[in-house]
Amino acid sequence: MLTLALVAAASTGVLYPVSTARAQQSKTSAKKVATKAASKSAKPAAKTTVAAKEQLPDGKQVYSTTCAACHQVTGEGTSGVFPPLAGSEWVNGDEAKVARIILHGLTGPVEVAGETYNGMMPPWGGTLKDADIAAVLTYVRSSWGNKAAPVTAAKVASIRAATSSRAAPWTAAELAGVK
Repeated sequence: MLTLALVAAASTGVLYPVSTARAQQSKTSAKKVATKAASKSAKPAAKTTVAAKEQLPDGKQVYSTTCAACHQVTGEGTSGVFPPLAGSEWVNGDEAKVARIILHGLTGPVEVAGETYNGMMPPWGGTLKDADIAAVLTYVRSSWGNKAAPVTAAKVASIRAATSSRAAPWTAAELAGVK
């Protein structure tokens, strides 16, 4: 039994009879082609994971915008003016001490790599978030030959909380007594 269906030829506009089975097959093929084309043009759905929402700051970017003007892009500092971070015993030492310096600043004489610097590092605790400080510390502690452990935002937050009453910049002598 032959059931007729009418199908238009795209180029000629002429109608042709085809069997029902052939018409169904054409419909199914057309749906597959349309679905495939739509899926290629559609953008994948954005993943909304917690990690995607809470992107970590880029420590190198924080350094570039906050620290590099004084300590230089290379971390070498400026002799006699701004201490180097590359190879610094302060940077590679106790993370709590260097976090305190970023949070509250540093004033007075400090010896770094055998040279004494007597200046003032401004406090960044009022400007930078805990995650920013952790990111920049991690970047500095792993750049220019430094090989110190990463610093977490939780660690910075605990140091910030423990030193929240501090109003003045640290001195090297005060930090020497911090444990």
